[in-house]
Amino acid sequence: MPIPISVVLPAKNEGLCIAEVVRRILQTRPDAQVIVVNDGSSDDTATQAQAAGAQVVSHPYSMGNGAAIKTGARAASGEVIVFMDADGQHDPADIPRLLDTLNAGYDMVVGARDRASQASFGRRIANGFYNRLASYMTGQRIQDLTSGLRAVRADKFREFLYLLPNGFSYPTTITMAFFRAGYPVTYIPIKAARRIGKSHIHLFKDGGAFPADYF
Repeated sequence: MPIPISVVLPAKNEGLCIAEVVRRILQTRPDAQVIVVNDGSSDDTATQAQAAGAQVVSHPYSMGNGAAIKTGARAASGEVIVFMDADGQHDPADIPRLLDTLNAGYDMVVGARDRASQASFGRRIANGFYNRLASYMTGQRIQDLTSGLRAVRADKFREFLYLLPNGFSYPTTITMAFFRAGYPVTYIPIKAARRIGKSHIHLFKDGGAFPADYF
């Protein structure tokens, strides 16, 4: 019998694509609990997600990507949580590979983007720097510190909710926390598509938070 899973998608103004993302997840894993955390959207994100079959949890105002992740983790009933971006970048077809790898004895499996999947030259440089810095700090090779696609053991993830920032740097903090706790982490290669719509990340403002939140 398949292990119960929850798929959590933090979403802010993703009405253009959220329904298709939810449908593709349910086509890949029909038994999954799909949770869309509507982070104060001003468009029809919540309506579109619910119509496509997702459980929607709404924030009364925008609290941040990390806050949405924490809300989703608290609402998740699965033994494993898969976190994905809601903007169409991540392919739900990668979910079985994440789960197969997790079942090989890991507590977290992260989708590591190839160079062609990085959004811009500036982000490639920044992410490369953070990967090297985090690898030095942990003594482990960290292939993609900021990837939003990952599968985790729900009980292990919830141990660190109090540490997670409310902004976009939650992947940095949770990755470092798992390594520091001695929980096994590994990576699988993925290709990420271009997002649909406008990015909510600001490179200099949000990028500077990645090291500051943990290092």
